[in-house]
Amino acid sequence: MDLRLDELTTENLGAAIRLPPAVGEPANVAPVVYSIAEAYVSPAAWPRVIVDGDEVVGFVMASWDPTNEIAAFRAGVWRLNVAADAQGKGVGRFAVEQVAAEARRRGIDRITVLWVPGEDGPEGFYRRIGFEPTGEILFGEVVGAMAV
Repeated sequence: MDLRLDELTTENLGAAIRLPPAVGEPANVAPVVYSIAEAYVSPAAWPRVIVDGDEVVGFVMASWDPTNEIAAFRAGVWRLNVAADAQGKGVGRFAVEQVAAEARRRGIDRITVLWVPGEDGPEGFYRRIGFEPTGEILFGEVVGAMAV
């Protein structure tokens, strides 16, 4: 794979919106279109498409809000969506590594992520790549943190 992060543009918007889950489909993460809407109204949002060669294979949105009163929302992965045929191939790991690298560039030494608990949720993935539960639950979701 030849992975890179690109800014969200009019050229890759359609491919990003088609990533799973579809609007209305039950899932542990919001559809990309919801994330894009949130990015539009939130100056802390950092939306990026994950590209393999010329193909959009994922979407990651980080949040950079160092003064947020809730520590879990100061820096970290806000959303991560990976195309079904790209799952299990390192795309999600790459995206989180890029968020961690951006955090380091910004002088941040810890990132967080929230996940919905449950057997079909992303907890195993996040723990395998280095996030550990903090013991905090926000909005019914587990808060995980990782030193970067």
